[in-house]
Amino acid sequence: MTNFAVDILQARDNSFNIGVQLANFFKNNPSILKTFEVITKPEIDIPNMKSIYTTFAPQLLEELEGMAQGLNLSFPKAASLFSGYDVPKTEAMGCSAIITKDYYVRNYDFTPDLYDGIFSLVQPEGTFASAGYNLQGLGRHDGVNQKGLVIGLHFVSNNDYTVGISPWISIRMVLDSCSTTEEAIEMLKEIPHSACYNFSIGDKNGSLAVVEASPLNVNIRREESLMSCENHFRTIEMKNQNRVSIDGSMKREQYLKGFKEKAITHEEMFEQFKETTSPLFFTDYDNLFGTLHTFSYSYANARILTTIAQSSEVLDIDFNEWVNGKNIDQHFLKGII
Repeated sequence: MTNFAVDILQARDNSFNIGVQLANFFKNNPSILKTFEVITKPEIDIPNMKSIYTTFAPQLLEELEGMAQGLNLSFPKAASLFSGYDVPKTEAMGCSAIITKDYYVRNYDFTPDLYDGIFSLVQPEGTFASAGYNLQGLGRHDGVNQKGLVIGLHFVSNNDYTVGISPWISIRMVLDSCSTTEEAIEMLKEIPHSACYNFSIGDKNGSLAVVEASPLNVNIRREESLMSCENHFRTIEMKNQNRVSIDGSMKREQYLKGFKEKAITHEEMFEQFKETTSPLFFTDYDNLFGTLHTFSYSYANARILTTIAQSSEVLDIDFNEWVNGKNIDQHFLKGII
């Protein structure tokens, strides 16, 4: 077993200065920067990247500028490291989620070697405040914004992989700009996706959806009161994009479907996901399948419950209070993998 930790970033500023603050975290964790150097391209098509960002999230270009300054990098170098544009194929990661009209709960399963180790609460000028776990700096594994829109990513396959936007950047774009599930769906239909991913989505109006997105097509799956989402496409139109072996993902689907007839509270479902004895908690970190964090949100009281693997601490955040200016006292989470 190994100790690991997640830093908590709280930032209320313009996007450029938030980028500078984020850069300070990477300064203190140079090993993460070295990992990004290995898994990204030395150069990307900056004009095309800027064109996409200008369309969907111009504020993220400002955040990138701040990161470049904070790390003393050129903008093209910072963009290749952090923009999530034209990133080479990543290995398979696992994620499971439950979405109901009352709450959203999910686990993220992968390797700590490709994990930023940052949980951010940010309130940029001109966009929605949001809270979530960082991925490749600018991006998010999952998160919620001040409008009560919550979203997470689920890897499906690298079929038809192409130059485009990584799903973690898509999530950040949605959190910054969308108020509802419907708005998120419309944005995800337009973003040029690089790979095949599910996006699990819910909002405070009780609208649930899973967006099945590939470089060639986007399809929407809906249910009324409870949905689960794993690492395979379910709609007939998209099933041909699944990996050959999806047995583990199918097994998690069947387990999560068992909650449909049960009245389970937000807190109880959070425990179902975070406990090491749960069928949803994994410890195969050496083979890229270990649970790293559990993230959840309750719509009625804007309550975030989140923790990292085998941590004795749970972040219990009233997100409305945070949006209104009340910072949380915690600065990091400690866990065990």
